[in-house]
Amino acid sequence: MATHTPKNILITGAAGFIASHVCNRLIRNYPDYKIVVLDKLDYCSNLKNLLPSKSSANFKFVKGDIGSADLVNYLLITESIDTIMHFAAQTHVDNSFGNSFEFTKNNIYGTHVLLEACKVTGQIRRFIHVSTDEVYGETDEDAVVGNHEASQLLPTNPYSATKAGAEMLVMAYGRSYGLPVITTRGNNVYGPNQFPEKLIPKFILLAMTGQPLPIHGDGSNVRSYLYCEDVAEAFEVILHKGEVGHVYNIGTKKERRVIDVAKDICKLFSVDSDTSIKFVENRPFNDQRYFLDDQKLKNLGWSERTVWEEGLRKTIEWYTQNPEWWGDVSGALLPHPRMLMMPGGRHFDGSEENKSASLAASNSNQTRMVVPSPKASSGGSPRKSSLKFLIYGRTGWIGGLLGKLCEKQGISFEYGRGRLEDRSSLLADIQSVKPTHVFNAAGVTGRPNVDWCESHKTETIRTNVAGTLTLADVCRDHNLLMMNFATGCIFEYDAKHPEGSGIGFTEEDKPNFTGSFYSKTKAMVEELLEEYDNACTLRVRMPISSDLENPRNFITKISRYSKVVNIPNSMTVLDELLPISIEMAKRNLRGIWNFTNPGVVSHNEILEMYKEYIDPNFTWVNFTLEEQAKVIVAPRSNNEMDASKLKKEFPELLSIKESLIKYVFVPNKRN
Repeated sequence: MATHTPKNILITGAAGFIASHVCNRLIRNYPDYKIVVLDKLDYCSNLKNLLPSKSSANFKFVKGDIGSADLVNYLLITESIDTIMHFAAQTHVDNSFGNSFEFTKNNIYGTHVLLEACKVTGQIRRFIHVSTDEVYGETDEDAVVGNHEASQLLPTNPYSATKAGAEMLVMAYGRSYGLPVITTRGNNVYGPNQFPEKLIPKFILLAMTGQPLPIHGDGSNVRSYLYCEDVAEAFEVILHKGEVGHVYNIGTKKERRVIDVAKDICKLFSVDSDTSIKFVENRPFNDQRYFLDDQKLKNLGWSERTVWEEGLRKTIEWYTQNPEWWGDVSGALLPHPRMLMMPGGRHFDGSEENKSASLAASNSNQTRMVVPSPKASSGGSPRKSSLKFLIYGRTGWIGGLLGKLCEKQGISFEYGRGRLEDRSSLLADIQSVKPTHVFNAAGVTGRPNVDWCESHKTETIRTNVAGTLTLADVCRDHNLLMMNFATGCIFEYDAKHPEGSGIGFTEEDKPNFTGSFYSKTKAMVEELLEEYDNACTLRVRMPISSDLENPRNFITKISRYSKVVNIPNSMTVLDELLPISIEMAKRNLRGIWNFTNPGVVSHNEILEMYKEYIDPNFTWVNFTLEEQAKVIVAPRSNNEMDASKLKKEFPELLSIKESLIKYVFVPNKRN
């Protein structure tokens, strides 16, 4: 895990809501860090937000605009800045519809100025760019897993479009000039100090004065809310532990409808929600839902601490104790504000004379016009998030089946052209295809069987180890999840997992089978892949499908052998489990998974089914493991895998015998 210890941090927009909480937290927790704040004191900024930091020796405030290249370069050099946390932005969606050029100027041009200054000075060790969950666009209402960091960006309004544009610049400077960039995308944040154009403080201030709470539309829009101190802690973690080149979602899976937020506020003010809530015309392009997957940030050690009820109570207490914090905000409290006056700079208790304000002028006394756009058509169908898979292993059995599944499900996909061990060709594939997910179904298993690997060890290593790791590394550099089809043939029955006991090997167990070179390479690469947080390893065993003519099918194999052993094993019915692998990608699942149907089935049990459903005249002969050893080069793995983790995630998953009957034998039954 990467670690970073800054010395001199520049925080842009730190007189605003979220950044002020981050600044105050860092000042409080790290007295050795020097914090320089740059803020032009726009309408939603307030120097009072920084009162807790005002008297600290390691705090300095500069009034100025990030769009001033001379000022930014001057600060980076004279203050020896090594870390930038870039919060400054225009953020209110409603304003962006009638004032989009101002958003482009602040959010894109301002970011570009900062990046260029970083490139020129060459002294920045971290550039943390603060973006938004809105760059992903609207989340499907029925989605059970949120957008992950590799999801496609599909902004739906001018504000989110400018934030997505800024992200592209950040990414480009990271790749083109090697700037150590990190991007964050956050859910809605609430708490003390927030300007009341946002929903929660707006409702609180209206409830305080006995005014109705205006709900846009029917209030069914869903949002996720995080308390400001939890978000400040998230930035503290990302500052110190975030990986350069990575994106981190800052979110919560606890969603709330706008109508329920209003009702909760009414309840805390002891007023009747039925009479206090007023439904008004919906605002233009009001996305129904934003939903994030925050697992990547949790892996750094962060977790949400403040429950909704506690956070909302603290927020209400603060606003009731500080009713004049923002002065006259009556224009912001209207259901559909048309004009917001942007007041000039505010001062600490009226006594702070902005010691460093002479460095730049502020264009703060301006009038911002917000003109509502025409109503969006209600007849349009909701836009669906698009997926695009890059699949390696086109000529392989599983790779071919994956392509057919994508066609059936309407998922865009392309097969990779590059060889796994050739990094440059993998980069070319990703740049050409621009996938949302990568599937690795390529690998050396040997023809006609794994004995081939015993005499072709370097070729096996090249693909199974070096190639897989290279693909994982390239995917990680591009924030892509890699679904890796591996094997469960890295275990064998032992004293702790005896045959017939029902005690299977779990995902945490270490491989104990080294009988074949193929299995050795698979065990080796699985251990190394654990260091990649963007990999999902699927342990397939003795794969079976409904295509009984395929020579790779385990049933086809044993039905053609002259003799077979009879040992219970865990197995994978591809007809059932391959669609699950696609769903796992959609859910952004990671780590190691035993990718088998629950339970075990023996060779004889399968051949009995084959005889019952396919060929009543079929016969076979058994022989022992000792006899088998005389006709094969390398020993074979026999084991039971514990599939409870997969079963918990997908409760509908059938046991191996049930799955064989449903997906393989019944469809192939001969009269």
